[in-house]
Amino acid sequence: MKPEQVIGAIGMSAMTIRPGDTSVAQGVNDLPVVGTNQLLSLIESACSTAIIEFLDFGETTITTNSQIEISGAIGIGFEIHATARCLGLADNLLKFEVEVHQSARLIATGLITRKFVERVSFMARVAAESMVAEKGIPIKENKIASSLNF
Repeated sequence: MKPEQVIGAIGMSAMTIRPGDTSVAQGVNDLPVVGTNQLLSLIESACSTAIIEFLDFGETTITTNSQIEISGAIGIGFEIHATARCLGLADNLLKFEVEVHQSARLIATGLITRKFVERVSFMARVAAESMVAEKGIPIKENKIASSLNF
């Protein structure tokens, strides 16, 4: 994929806040407002939607960095919309500018970085790392390639 193909690509996603999407339901605090992890999931979905048509077979992206500033809260029953605009591609990393709105009201803004990965090899690395960790085997840094650094 070439940077000029994805720069400016826009993706959108939407959700209606349900009781299980709230901070209180997730044990974060005692407020029945959308949880931060739900906002991040909505944003990640918008990022994926922006570039899905540009991915090669077997390729996907994963979030490696997120910076979100939350400027408003939203309660149960309301719909929110996320938009993501691709700012660039360099060294296998995509940068996105993101926003979440409830109608015209801004709820959150941020920057997201996503990395290209090949699905099969990524999941093989995850499985290997998980098995090694489960067995409690100490490993040297370069003995198994990290699923995020290859």
